[in-house]
Formats: sequence, structure tokens, C-alpha cells
Amino acid sequence: MDETDLKAAPAASTAEANIAMAGGPAAGSTIPPEELTRLTDEIVAALKTVYDPEIPADIYELGLIYKIDIDDDRNVDVEMTLTAPGCPVAGEMPTWVENAIASVGGVQSVKVELVFDPPWTPERMSEEAQVAVGWY
Repeated sequence: MDETDLKAAPAASTAEANIAMAGGPAAGSTIPPEELTRLTDEIVAALKTVYDPEIPADIYELGLIYKIDIDDDRNVDVEMTLTAPGCPVAGEMPTWVENAIASVGGVQSVKVELVFDPPWTPERMSEEAQVAVGWY
């Protein structure tokens, strides 16, 4: 299974840099490197179409995506968080993420899990998101 883990992402780094390790197959992966790169790029593009309704930035640049796993059968597991546990769209946002990723060609299934450890902080935002919200 190829795993992209964003939990250890440095503060204020770009989200693209944090997901770059998904560009190559994990040891023993049957997905060709170019296919894994395409899937990763298209999944990131799909995530960038999902916006937090209270913040003018997409969930990927906000740093709400903690982990993306793509297994050899092209099933995608995502761990994500919210800006706050009491977020009014907590029940809807995982479905938005699931639908966005499911639209990527070649993806077989998508499972999205909400996690709150570690808690989201504004430091997880990319520079792009910081600019969008006027913090940079």
C-alpha cells in the first residue's frame, strides 16, 4: 500500500511538498510509478475542489487532509480533520471528499475517516491558504 502521511507536515509548508512522496510506488506496489503519480495528482486536484464553507480556501490547502492511502487495487483511504470538532458541515464534508475523489478515473472505492488527533491548527495551512484568508 502506498501511503501519503501528512501528520508530520512542517508548519506553513505547501501541501504539494507534503504529498510529493506519493509520486513513487511503495515497496512491492503493483501500481506503475506513472500511474501512481497520475492518481496522486488527480486526487489532489479533486480535493482542491472541496472548500470549507466558512473559510475561503480549499480543504487541501487548509491542511485538513492528514493521510491518503492508495492500495494496489486503487482503493483510496483518507484521514482528514475539520477546523473545529463542532464544524457545522462535519456530517457532510466527508461525503464531499468521497465524491470528489471517486470522480478520479481509476479509483475503485473511497473511504474517508474524520480524525481529531492531532487537532487542526492554522499552522497546517499552506502559504496559498494563508494568502486566501489574509494571514500572509
